[in-house]
Amino acid sequence: QVQLVESGGGFVETGGSLRLSCVAPGTALGASPMAWHRQAPGKERELVARIYGTRNAEYEDFAKGRFTISRDTKTNTVYLQMNDLKPEDTAVYYCKTFYWGRDYWGQGTQVTVSS
Repeated sequence: QVQLVESGGGFVETGGSLRLSCVAPGTALGASPMAWHRQAPGKERELVARIYGTRNAEYEDFAKGRFTISRDTKTNTVYLQMNDLKPEDTAVYYCKTFYWGRDYWGQGTQVTVSS
């Protein structure tokens, strides 16, 4: 069983920044694929970005140029730096890993961007 714990969400004004963190206490994830997803009210959960290994990152179009996913394998932490936030980025952000053949999700952290 893998536990993922997100933090760093909050309330920010349009144009502001937040950095989300996702840590896996007690599990050495190594270079397992990690991803951030988000779910806005009334909408389906969607991919934001993912990272393979320590450097190979992919982003959805809305995240390109504004968001950066990174990881620190020593601390088992994955980050999502979000800049130039917009009201449409308001959502619950979830961390996910694919580890030993299955997906694991965190509980999510709320991001609210005011207009």
